[in-house]
Amino acid sequence: METALETKTPASVRALLIGAIDYAGLFPPAGLSMPEAVINYATYRNSNYNWMLGRFVVTAARLGEFYDSARDFISRDGGDAWHVAVVVGDETAKTIAEVKDFNAANGPGVICDVLEIKADSAGAIENAARSLGDDLTAYFELALNDDLPDMISTLALQGQRAKIRTGGLTPDAFPKTDEIIRFVRACLAANVPFKATAGLHHPIRCFRPLTYEANSPTGTMHGFLNLFLMTGFAMEGYRTGLLEDVMEEEFDEVFEFVDQSAIWREQYTLNTWQIERLRKLGIQSFGSCSFDEPVADLQKLGIL
Repeated sequence: METALETKTPASVRALLIGAIDYAGLFPPAGLSMPEAVINYATYRNSNYNWMLGRFVVTAARLGEFYDSARDFISRDGGDAWHVAVVVGDETAKTIAEVKDFNAANGPGVICDVLEIKADSAGAIENAARSLGDDLTAYFELALNDDLPDMISTLALQGQRAKIRTGGLTPDAFPKTDEIIRFVRACLAANVPFKATAGLHHPIRCFRPLTYEANSPTGTMHGFLNLFLMTGFAMEGYRTGLLEDVMEEEFDEVFEFVDQSAIWREQYTLNTWQIERLRKLGIQSFGSCSFDEPVADLQKLGIL
């Protein structure tokens, strides 16, 4: 049964953001301890906005530590399985085998069903794809360089997915608008779904401190609403100039969400069918070290 809070949220918002936030509280700039991150995730799973929550993100090296901290919560949640994304280190084939063993030993209450793998060559993608099997989905993090089209073509041929890093702890870690658009368009053209990670704490593009430290460097951060809607407009064939404008939009009042559509600048619209399509075929989720921050910002904007 839907709550009053859920029913007042426009259908377009739910379609756009359902399962969209992969919780990466272990990673900078939050850098929480394992018990803190696990307790947070368990809390979010039972919150009014749990429909926005995606997977718990953990490095392969800390998978055992994660289970030690989470086993009581997993047991308590019964048939509502925890879904985990595992960030792979240097030994991809070994990690894939370890993840399969973990799932066999600890399922069905918890399942690692997503891997995030940094790939610097087509061969690395092909080798990993051979080991995955049907139960694991891999997102390959790609460099935004001249090899990008060939790498995305390899992902398409192997039936795999892509990952883009959209920020970091310093201003130079944030890719330029045109680089992000190039990545998104290449993925869409090749029918390669993708996810984003880092630097997307806020819904709308903004100039903010990049960490939670008192002396944090500042910089312009991409907004996750900008990215999601830009992907939708790119999927509908809009020109590059408009996509750039969407990505660089900093005025929250020009974003409007009604029940059956998302509207930008009063005239550019994505209906719920188009939004569902962009989530199915385009951007799958984004990793954030905070779940509270995106939710609070969306509440402040009146979107939630």
